[in-house]
Amino acid sequence: MKRNNRLTRRNLLRNSMLIGMAGTLPPWTKWVAAESVPKESFQAGIIARENRKKGTTDWQLAYVRSDHYRSSIIEGYCSHTSVSAGEDLGIFVSTDQPSTVSINIYRMGYYGGKGGRHMTTLGPFTVKPQPTPPVGEHRLRECKWQRTASLKIPADWVSGVYLGKLSCKEHRYESYVIFVVRDSRKADILVQTSDNTWQAYNKWPDNYSLYDTDPPVRVWNATTWISSDRPYGWYPQVVDQPLSQGSGEFLLWEYPFCYWLEKSGYDVTYCSNVDTHNNNAGLNRTKCFFSVGHDEYWSLEMYENVQSAIKSGLNVGFLCGDSVTAVIPLNQLNDEGRPSRIMRRTGMFGGIIGEDRKIFQQMSSGWGYDVLHEHWEQHGPSQALMVGGRTTYPGNGTGDWIVQNEKHWIFEGTGMKNGDRIPGLVGWEFASDPPQNVPGLEILAAGEVMRADYSTSSYASTIYPGPKGNWVFNAATIFWSIGLSQPPGFNFPYTHLGRPHGPDERVQKITGNFLRKCGITVRG
Repeated sequence: MKRNNRLTRRNLLRNSMLIGMAGTLPPWTKWVAAESVPKESFQAGIIARENRKKGTTDWQLAYVRSDHYRSSIIEGYCSHTSVSAGEDLGIFVSTDQPSTVSINIYRMGYYGGKGGRHMTTLGPFTVKPQPTPPVGEHRLRECKWQRTASLKIPADWVSGVYLGKLSCKEHRYESYVIFVVRDSRKADILVQTSDNTWQAYNKWPDNYSLYDTDPPVRVWNATTWISSDRPYGWYPQVVDQPLSQGSGEFLLWEYPFCYWLEKSGYDVTYCSNVDTHNNNAGLNRTKCFFSVGHDEYWSLEMYENVQSAIKSGLNVGFLCGDSVTAVIPLNQLNDEGRPSRIMRRTGMFGGIIGEDRKIFQQMSSGWGYDVLHEHWEQHGPSQALMVGGRTTYPGNGTGDWIVQNEKHWIFEGTGMKNGDRIPGLVGWEFASDPPQNVPGLEILAAGEVMRADYSTSSYASTIYPGPKGNWVFNAATIFWSIGLSQPPGFNFPYTHLGRPHGPDERVQKITGNFLRKCGITVRG
C-alpha cells in the first residue's frame, strides 16, 4: 500500500478527525480518547500491597543471541505502547526456525528486592519465521507480522511497566517485549516512560534508527521515519547490556527510579509518552509527574499538556538530561489506521540559537545538515522555559554534581555544603543554560562536564516555583536514577571516561525532600 508521505493540511485534518471519532472506531483504537477513561478513586497503599506479593528474579534474561542489533532467533513486539484494564494487547513473535515459544509476563517493581512479579504465562505457541519488512519510503521498516498471542489486561493488574519474556523450547535463548499498564485512579506520583526515545534509537533490524540515513550521512535529519511496529534491538549507545534485548531503554535508565519508588512505599502510577501526548495520562489526577532518564523526543502536544498542568498546579520532576529536545509528531496513522506508531523529526524545542548554531555548522559527519536546512517543518517552544534548562552543544560528557545553593530546602538533612560533589552523577547528557525569565528560578548545582576528547561544557540543576505553590525540579542529568538504587539486572554505564558510583544517600534524600515539598509522603 502506498502511503502519502506528506503531512499536508488535509492529512492533518483527516488524522485529527479519525482520532476524534474514537467512539466509532474498532475496539483496539478506543484507548485514544481520554474522555473514555473512567474516573477512579484514590486507593491508598495499593503499591505497597502489590510489593508485598511474592517476587522473583526469573524475569531476567539469562541467554541472548544477537546478530548485530537484532535477535532473529527469537524476538517480538507489542501492538500498543500502553494499555489499561480490559483492553486487548497483541503480541507478535518471530523465530528463525519453527519453534515452540512461551511468553511469561512480569510486572516490574521492588518485590522484596527481586525486582519483578510473575503475572501469567501465555502459550506455548508454535511460532514460525516472520518476514523482515522491506525498506520503505523514508527508510521505514514496518513489520506486518501475524499475531502470536492476545492478552486482555485483567482488572486486578496494577499500573506499571511489564516485561514479556520470550522463551523457546528448542533452545535456551530469550528476549523481551515491553508494555505499560496504565490506570485512571488518583495517585501521588505519575512516572512517564521514555518510549519515544527508546524507539528513536532502535536500530532494528540493522541501522534503521532515527539517526540512520542514506548517503550523505545526516544524523540529525528530517527525512527518516521509524515505526513502533518492530522489535526493540540491542541498545548500542553508552551502556553495553545485551541482556536487556527487546526492552528498549527501560532497564538502563528508568528502572532504578521505579524500583526505588516502590521500595520506599510511594503511591505511583505509570504512563507512556503516547499517553502524555493524548492527555489520557490524566496529569492533574496526580500530585507530581516525572520525566526520567533519556526522554529526548516529545510531541508539541506533550509539551503543551505538561506546561498546562504545571500552570494548574502539577509538580514536575525532570530527572533526566537532553530532555524535551526534538519535536516528533505522533498523530500520523499507520496502514492499519492506528495513530502513534510512526515517528519522525520536524524540529527542535527552542530551535537552534546562539553559539549552538555555529557548533552545528562546524559538526562533522553531517550532524548539523538538516538542523539548519529548510527541511525542518516546525520547531517547538523553548524547552528551558518548562524544564529550567536546555540542551546545549556539545551535549554529552561526564562530571560531578556540585552543590551551589546549600541553604535551599532541597538539601535539608543531606549535610551538603557549597562545593560538595556527588562523583560522576552528571552524564552522559545533561541540561544547561538556565532561562533568565522564569520567576523564582534558582540554581541548585552546577559545574563542568568533560568529553572523551577533553573538551568541556557546563550543566546546571535548577528549581522554580509554579503558580499554585507547586515546584519544577530539573536534576540536569540522565544518571540521576542511578543514585537512587541498583536493582537486579542493572548494569552501570561507562562513557566519556566516567560513570556514577551508584546509590547515594544524598541523592535519595534530595529526591525525598522534593517529594515531601510536593505534599507526597510514603504510604507503605
